[in-house]
Amino acid sequence: MASRRLALNLQQSLRSRAAINAVKSSKKSPLTRGLATPVSHGSKTESTTLSNGFTIATEHSPWAQTSTVGVWIDAGSRAETDRTNGTAHFLEHLAFKGTQKRTQQQLELEIENMGGHLNAYTSRENTVYYAKSFNNDVPAAVDILSDILQNSKLDPQAIERERDVILREQEEVDKQLEEVVFDHLHATAFQGQPLGRTILGPKENIQSIKRDDLVEYIKTNYTADRMVLVGAGGVPHAQLVELAEKYFANLPSEPPNYTASAVAAAQKAKPEFIGSEVRIRDDTMPTANIAIAVEGVSWKDDDYFTALVTQAIVGNWDRAMGHSPYLGSKLSTFVAQNGLANSFMSFSTSYSDTGLWGIYLTSSSPTRLDDLVHFTLREWSRLSMSVTSAEVERAKAQLKASILLSLDGTTAVAEDIGRQIITTGRRLSPEEVERVVGAITEKDVMDFARRKLWDRDIAISAVGQIEGLLDYNRVRNDMTRMLS
Repeated sequence: MASRRLALNLQQSLRSRAAINAVKSSKKSPLTRGLATPVSHGSKTESTTLSNGFTIATEHSPWAQTSTVGVWIDAGSRAETDRTNGTAHFLEHLAFKGTQKRTQQQLELEIENMGGHLNAYTSRENTVYYAKSFNNDVPAAVDILSDILQNSKLDPQAIERERDVILREQEEVDKQLEEVVFDHLHATAFQGQPLGRTILGPKENIQSIKRDDLVEYIKTNYTADRMVLVGAGGVPHAQLVELAEKYFANLPSEPPNYTASAVAAAQKAKPEFIGSEVRIRDDTMPTANIAIAVEGVSWKDDDYFTALVTQAIVGNWDRAMGHSPYLGSKLSTFVAQNGLANSFMSFSTSYSDTGLWGIYLTSSSPTRLDDLVHFTLREWSRLSMSVTSAEVERAKAQLKASILLSLDGTTAVAEDIGRQIITTGRRLSPEEVERVVGAITEKDVMDFARRKLWDRDIAISAVGQIEGLLDYNRVRNDMTRMLS
């Protein structure tokens, strides 16, 4: 059920995974089937905050027959300590295992009988529980969400059973090289800091997390001021506010004691980006898998959309997908013509106060890694000095198209509302986003590149046949020479 939003491509960057940061990439566990409903992009987002700090945000589409309602919580793996890393994800697993009012079987039957869909995911900064149902069943869906968030039984036997489930999930994640590389990228870029930890946590933590740790995490982080109830589709705003007052008005507005408040505050301290690298050489692997990143931008940063446009200029390319080398990206054309890589994917992963901007490369030509990295960084340097209007317009068109594509359905709209409200306090409509993106010029892109890429420290994560990858200082100096 963990959302592994680590490597965000152009479209994923506009969603909450997942999102992404990260980067990412979602493993979600529905209890039953979902429903599809078209939505209007012209609807307005309404927002109300209760006296305890609990926020309700909706986008109402009167003709929609279904609704997605969910609770976005401003807490994920970043809100943990070294000892409790993995707790947020562990809680997500236990949410559907029964409450003080409902057994697991009763919970599943209620959702099944209403023909709905209940789901959850965890990221580095957020935990999300949401349900999709017919409009008439929205009150029941909110009741269930309230119950699993406030009254989870956290049965000791269920805790022991889930340990093995999570360990098996971890084994599956470890087989996905992209996930491994991006976990290591976070670990080295934000080493020794909460944002550098994985979402699932280390094996020893999964085996040792206790019920008291889960209870303490809920008390510290599941507070009204860090939660948003989101509705998208046929549910009117007034109805959801009424339901929130009924089911969430008694939530505490802050952690119950000074110690918990101090812990929560410590986890929100801005991370320091550390220029560094991590390498795991394994010549039995068929490819080299390399991520290179500079410090990126937060969700709130004025450069957020400029970073996405710049990312789109670098672009993505995959030889296995039969992609043409002439995709408009200069790097894709050069890499394809010279056989330097199997694929590459640029990314701009944002968090509440920082981010990672970079590229993920895979290559089965270990002797060409030096060239691959060199010409990739040369492309980054070009962004600081010579970007054409045509490139920028192409990237802007792709970005605007992906915004509309990513908002197809009430669940996608709910995710967009929840992510924006929880991170920035307000939601930019698709129309507002289009205006902001439309105003970006080649001068803005070059200015962004000079400030963010010009002689900046980089973080490198590399796994596989990486003998041909030059050492960190050589790569860093190569970047400096090209940008001089």
